[in-house]
Amino acid sequence: MPHPLYVAFIWHQHQPLYKSRVADTTIGGQYRLPWVRLHGTKDYLDLVLLLENYPALHQTVNLVPSLILQIEDYVAGTAFDPYLTVALLPTEQLSPLQKEFIVEHFFDGNHHTLIDPHPRYADLYYQRQNKGRAWCLENWTLQDYSDLLAWHNLAWIDPLFWDDPEIAQWLEQGKGFTLGDRQRIYSKQRQILSRIIPQHRKMQDSGQLEVITSPYTHPILPLLADTNAGRVAVPNMTLPETRFQWAEDIPRHLRKAWQMYHDRFGRSPRGLWPSEQSVSPSILPDVAQQGFRWLCSDEAVLGWSLQHFFNRDGSGNLYEPEFLYRPYRLETPQGDLAIVFRDHRLSDLIGFTYGSMEPKKAATDLVGHLEAIGRSLKSRQSSGSTALEQPWLVTIALDGENCWEFYQQDGKPFLESLYQTLSQHSDIKLVTVSEFIEQFPPTARIPAEQLHSGSWVDGSFTTWIGDPAKNRAWDLLSDARQMLAKHPEATEETNPEAWEALYAAEGSDWFWWFGEGHTSNQDAMFDQLFREHLATIYQALNEPIPPNVRRQVEVHEVQGDRTPQSFIHPQIDGRGDEQDWDKAGRIEVGGARGTMHRSSAIQRLWYGVDHLNFYVRLDFQTGIKFGDDLPPELNLLWFYPDHTMHNSPVPLTDVPAEEPLNYLYHHHLGINLLTQTV
Repeated sequence: MPHPLYVAFIWHQHQPLYKSRVADTTIGGQYRLPWVRLHGTKDYLDLVLLLENYPALHQTVNLVPSLILQIEDYVAGTAFDPYLTVALLPTEQLSPLQKEFIVEHFFDGNHHTLIDPHPRYADLYYQRQNKGRAWCLENWTLQDYSDLLAWHNLAWIDPLFWDDPEIAQWLEQGKGFTLGDRQRIYSKQRQILSRIIPQHRKMQDSGQLEVITSPYTHPILPLLADTNAGRVAVPNMTLPETRFQWAEDIPRHLRKAWQMYHDRFGRSPRGLWPSEQSVSPSILPDVAQQGFRWLCSDEAVLGWSLQHFFNRDGSGNLYEPEFLYRPYRLETPQGDLAIVFRDHRLSDLIGFTYGSMEPKKAATDLVGHLEAIGRSLKSRQSSGSTALEQPWLVTIALDGENCWEFYQQDGKPFLESLYQTLSQHSDIKLVTVSEFIEQFPPTARIPAEQLHSGSWVDGSFTTWIGDPAKNRAWDLLSDARQMLAKHPEATEETNPEAWEALYAAEGSDWFWWFGEGHTSNQDAMFDQLFREHLATIYQALNEPIPPNVRRQVEVHEVQGDRTPQSFIHPQIDGRGDEQDWDKAGRIEVGGARGTMHRSSAIQRLWYGVDHLNFYVRLDFQTGIKFGDDLPPELNLLWFYPDHTMHNSPVPLTDVPAEEPLNYLYHHHLGINLLTQTV
């Protein structure tokens, strides 16, 4: 029988445990960061409400247990973070420290989509950007602070809810917000948060949604079993001083996730999103033993497991699609598991690229890729049939919250255009993963011992271990875990405080932010939170807190040179927008390298990519005149060390015969800065 191309979207909704058990009286609130509350009003509910308008489209959503716990705390009114605490204070009671906190952090978010569309919020933002933080602290009135406190919360309410009469009135009001307004905005946030879990349960009960879960606090299970798993993909990896081997914690995380899910959804979960899509042979018996039926990972893990490299054409489509677009069977003594592997590029297009495109064009591009996959699979059929003769499954799996901040109207136009097109498409069918594997059990097999130990990042664990700072954090965790083991009387029943703190500290997110690779405005707070969870373990056991737990894992300061942190999508308008380029690579040329470089007309170079473009930005000294203070031509040259191709010498005379000046270059882009021609 002919088949459509089956597509499984899996949206991963996750936040680490921001709740601390250590008192903080400086700003206020036991929740150190507000992201559960803010993403809860912007990203979790609207995603499934939009889908509900297209009942023929089925999808899968992963709700991580640590996220659910925090949503429930906010709904109950028992969760207060520093952002919320100051938002609910009379402005005349704000301390100087709290005002500094507001000026620094109440513009956190993509200004193009969250701030610029709201004139009053944008006005305050550009006052800070153009006049500086000190000017704001000296000149802002109490009403300025009140309006900023209101707008920071309003802007994070999803546009899907803007037709609510109260929200519409606030948006129209624009300024002059009172404490009463801010209190009512908070009440509206709690109303939206209260609908998240019931809406997911309702749509799962109707059959349109499959809700899955993750290990309790999002730990990387293979590294809990043995940190030496890091050397499977990177044999020469430098590991922590202490080898972490606590496989017994794996069934604990899985059991707690299973119980939480059953309590909220009235049924047992079928699918597991292993944290960071990290898998290894060692975790499979526990996953199967707990009763899970399938799990998901990344195409890089599949490639390593099959010893197959996924080649793509110039459009990004696979040459051998039959390897990726199917579920596989993993056999364990505890029972078989199915595993699906996501198309990394399609997932990344949604996560990192489509937000910078016109919504309808982006939706059309995604559907075009799916149609190309269908054509490619048909062309490889020996029968020559123009219909798919067997069921194939394309898995698109990604973070379901952070990407929408970069889309127009939080992704609403994109998703509506995409869903409208797919609803009318006869050759593409959206399914939940369980629907597919129940109707078409996997026939392809990966021997369990052959499954690669890796994650969604390059099929390795280098994002979470191997860097000196990350390794220091693992050593701190090892010491705390060993201390807990020395107290056999401290069980989960008799001392839940110690165990809950351990679970929180084992989460993947802390290690993500330590060391090289990722940075944010909250690095120091993530460092603090991790150590507060560790400190709680010692306190709960009546043991002294070691001095190294009280010290920062790493120094958090502005870095000089760095490699790109993520994809970037800057607006090319001649202005170096700090948010557009905050994830770009950076090379300090003049002013940051000592006296020998301070005469350079070029101060620094920024660079980065998305799936469509390579971006370069040069910062010049103030007042530089092209053609007078420096030559008018900028020349960019590309060198490919691993490719055989026609190359040319660098087009400069009298250069030394040394690297990189003696390289042969393949591409040469010349830009005249006076005429702006290329």
